Amino acid sequence: MAIMISAPWRGPRHWSWAVVALGIPASATPADWTISPSVRVGESYSDNVRLSPQSEARSAWITELAPGIAVAATGPRLTLQLDYTLQERRSTAEAARRTQSLDAGGHAELLPEWLYLDARTAISQQNISAFGPQITDPGQDSTNAVSTRTVSVTPMLRHYFRGLATAELRYAYERVRADSLYDVDSRDLRLSLSGDDGGRGWQWQASADHRSTRDVASVPVTNNDAAATLRVPVDPMLTVFGTVGYERADYQALDTAPRGRHWSAGAAWQPSDRTSASASVGRRFFGQTHSLALQHRMHTVVWTLNYDEDISTTSAQFQRLQPDVVGNFLYQLWAVRIPDPQMRLQVVNAFLRLSQLLGPYAGNVNYFSHQYFLQKQWSGAAVYSGPRSTLALALNTSRRTTQTNSAIDSPLLPPGQLALDQYTRQRTVQAGWSWRMSSRDSLGAAASRSVADALDTGRTDRNDSVNLNLTRQLQPKLTATLDVRHTRHRSNAGGDYRENAVSAAMILLF
Repeated sequence: MAIMISAPWRGPRHWSWAVVALGIPASATPADWTISPSVRVGESYSDNVRLSPQSEARSAWITELAPGIAVAATGPRLTLQLDYTLQERRSTAEAARRTQSLDAGGHAELLPEWLYLDARTAISQQNISAFGPQITDPGQDSTNAVSTRTVSVTPMLRHYFRGLATAELRYAYERVRADSLYDVDSRDLRLSLSGDDGGRGWQWQASADHRSTRDVASVPVTNNDAAATLRVPVDPMLTVFGTVGYERADYQALDTAPRGRHWSAGAAWQPSDRTSASASVGRRFFGQTHSLALQHRMHTVVWTLNYDEDISTTSAQFQRLQPDVVGNFLYQLWAVRIPDPQMRLQVVNAFLRLSQLLGPYAGNVNYFSHQYFLQKQWSGAAVYSGPRSTLALALNTSRRTTQTNSAIDSPLLPPGQLALDQYTRQRTVQAGWSWRMSSRDSLGAAASRSVADALDTGRTDRNDSVNLNLTRQLQPKLTATLDVRHTRHRSNAGGDYRENAVSAAMILLF
């Protein structure tokens, strides 16, 4: 089997063995495989291909050839998902450009009830800074965007010792690389024990974690954390929980030393399989902490609301798994409308990408920084799906406060802009609508507005985007699409621009 990315990854020894290991269960036990090659051929026109100020705008015709492959496997000891596309673009205004997109992940049970392996990797175009030109489509080109690659390999030993506890020893290697601009890797070793009281429903967990991080722009950093958690059911729907522990990190903080005792307490309420709520309050070395997670599903509607705050980094945010409540809801809801699982997955992902609820442009910009920062983030989404139409709305707001010296970001930002990332606020609203006009035709529309504020300098950048998409299925495996896009960028620091683009494409599945 193949999960490896097509472009060479410097230092492949860290995960090529994981690819082989994921294939061991596939050869030993049966699995349902779906392999779908495809090719996209398109032509587009943009009146500002480089997202430049209007006085410097250049128009261009762009020819695109994009072969791709989607792979899915499900078996008793293996699950795998891979979606890869190679985009070759030739423009009348600039040199040919080649980009890649990849989203792949897998889980394998190598030794039943003992040894497991998780692996993830991705390639995507990412905005470097939250300020300046912002790409919202891989067809756009900007000096503020870079090809970014992430990889995560996690072997783990896990076993239930009858009458005692479940023990897990997990090792994780993670890396984020953006050409020569950014290169950070980490190694995390975690030991945890979890069990219950043998009948009354109480659950406990104790864990110890050691993480070492290597950043080419700074000295290595280590983080250590030891914690214990107790969960006590009050009734069948309500559970209270609490955590105590001690953490210690050795990055050079500006204010409070990153070490000390921490605690949190909260409650989780689940009156049904469709509704859940969880909230907690606590304290760490940087102050009081809060978290919130709400989810409610009805027959045609799903609502989610989340709040979290943590000390984090750019690379940690890239590796973070986002909840996919909306995607799972649509996948289940459209089972009757689109019986073929692979086709249904493609339609769901296409809608989420159009609505910017999925992919590298979803939500606020995870801008590149070598700093440690305190991030406080709200995110909410609502989706309605009727017999022929679907409407989605997402709101995100986040604040980042730097915990380290901003001079470490000098390779990423010009000297006069280092203060931009010290204290930022981002707000984004996104809406998407899809209408199934007939069994072959569908119309989609999406709009978004994002605002980025550098609260220390007073700079504010606003970005607006509107997209229209018309799709017609010409044959069972041949689809034609027409897309129209308008983007606009405004800033009180200058550099305003707008772009209008139209594209037509044919997509053939094999």
